[in-house]
Amino acid sequence: MFKPTSAKSVEEYIDMIDEPRSSEIRILHEIIREIAPHLEVALFNSVIGYGKYHYKSKSGREGDWFVIGLASQKNYISLYICSTDGREYLAEKYKASLPKASIGKSCVRFKHLSDVDMSVIRELITKGAEFKG
Repeated sequence: MFKPTSAKSVEEYIDMIDEPRSSEIRILHEIIREIAPHLEVALFNSVIGYGKYHYKSKSGREGDWFVIGLASQKNYISLYICSTDGREYLAEKYKASLPKASIGKSCVRFKHLSDVDMSVIRELITKGAEFKG
């Protein structure tokens, strides 16, 4: 799913990204740390993961995954909010509020920070950080 990174730390991962994307990833990283300092930070392949939960799918597959994720992809920034309200994925509820973003079940993709309303992004991160697993 994600290509592995050779980075040994989040800082090293961010430093490996070309500008101006590196600065935008760093800003988002700092916002997530400000809003959700209780979520442990770790690298999941090429994604900065915040928090962790254990899942078991209907097929029986199990594993650990992040609650919030942040990644620099080839053509866009991906912000993963891996939580639901019990009925639908949280990220999907923000489609109308983030019209320049491409939104999947748990992913918000955009090219630049200027393409999204940062107050909406902050709200989404805040609600996503409340996820209990």
